Amino acid sequence: MNNSVTELASSITGKILIIDDEREICKAVSDILRDEGHRVIVAHDAQSGLKLIGKEMPEVCLLDVWLPDQDGLVVLEKIRSLGSDVCVVMISGHANIETAVKATRLGAVDFLEKPLSLEKLVMSVENAMRIRSLRAENANLRMRMEKRYRLIGESKAMLQVRDTIDVVAGKNSIVLITGENGTGKENVARLIHERGQRSRKPFVAINCAAIPEELIESELFGFEKGSFTGAMQSKRGKFEQAHTGTLFLDEIGDMSLKVQSKVLRVLQEQRFERIGGDETLDVDVRVIAATNKNLEEAIKRGEFREDLFYRLNVIPIQLPPLRERGEDILSLANHYLTAFSSEEGMNSKRFSSSAERALMSYYWPGNIRELKNIMERLSIMVRDDLIEEIHLPAEIGGHRRNSDNEIFALMHTDKFRDAKADFEKLFILQKLKQHEFNVSRTAETIGLERSHLYRKLKAYGIDTEGDRKGEAGEES
Repeated sequence: MNNSVTELASSITGKILIIDDEREICKAVSDILRDEGHRVIVAHDAQSGLKLIGKEMPEVCLLDVWLPDQDGLVVLEKIRSLGSDVCVVMISGHANIETAVKATRLGAVDFLEKPLSLEKLVMSVENAMRIRSLRAENANLRMRMEKRYRLIGESKAMLQVRDTIDVVAGKNSIVLITGENGTGKENVARLIHERGQRSRKPFVAINCAAIPEELIESELFGFEKGSFTGAMQSKRGKFEQAHTGTLFLDEIGDMSLKVQSKVLRVLQEQRFERIGGDETLDVDVRVIAATNKNLEEAIKRGEFREDLFYRLNVIPIQLPPLRERGEDILSLANHYLTAFSSEEGMNSKRFSSSAERALMSYYWPGNIRELKNIMERLSIMVRDDLIEEIHLPAEIGGHRRNSDNEIFALMHTDKFRDAKADFEKLFILQKLKQHEFNVSRTAETIGLERSHLYRKLKAYGIDTEGDRKGEAGEES
């Protein structure tokens, strides 16, 4: 092989399948590819080639258009239907533009004419190997993104959230996510984007509460050079940056009324002008908004536009605070603890029963964000494999977790219904402890039917069996 071909040699080697009934061509191509470090397998008909794809899982397939038992384009369709990630390069001695176009539409990465040029053959295989590598990397990245943004927990509330995400992800409808700080609103927004039709397009996020009122408009819509003092050059805004993708408007309840009116116009018309500009720009953006405020109350106070609220509230998703997901707390804690321990190259840690009860009893005012930060701290600071209650932060550990602290937590609940539910759970837990977690005696004492109490226990995620064992362990 001459030097020009050698210089084009692929830096990525792999397994190549040749499906061609011309044996001399197969031998010549095999020799060339083996010289470049590839492993080569050969099939002389479609049926044998399809079997080898399933058995050998090659990275690249050189597929002839004319085969004795089947049309090569039909074989290409079958390869795609198998779900194989092999990159297919079509080869033909009777090539025409129509065939090449059809092959490309069916998923072929290249089309080579016979007689084969050595330079083009080596380059085409190299490009196919790189394309496959990029596809694998993208697929791995998507899996990591899915894992990173997946929702953990089997509580009824989270099951409903997941069901809603599954339904709306593939649509283009506007979504409004509400919930307290730290409940994972951006996490849900990214998950909707990753599972949707725009997943390969930009995801652009802006925190409306973190940007001063005088700057938020230019951040969203951009500006033209010279439109104001300091505008030394034109700048694209978030709407333009998110074109064909998703724009996440976080804490939209903190947006000024002036900017709200402009956002409403963009949502209705899908067009806008940069600040200081005359040109109207069309934009194709899916908007997902989020807020920790009660927008209906804000409307009554004149702080939020009612028409914008109804435009945003097409698909509402309410994220519950962590204190209302009692049965998910340990799942989340163990997930983050394992993840952080793994990142730090340390052994996995576990919680003692008393530490678990402390985590379950804590109010979690910072929600999942607070829990995640604490798990990162524990993964680093606790050297033992077993995390005891004493290792937990003071506000969580039993040495600070008394009735005054719990009542103080109740005072931080804004809604009467939430405070009532929190007090009810606290009351039931205390009475269960007094009666050694005997449900029948507890029900009789507090004046509830046993079946009614069982429903309460299930609703609040209270495991009487686990708590009884934990109490016994502490007494011993």
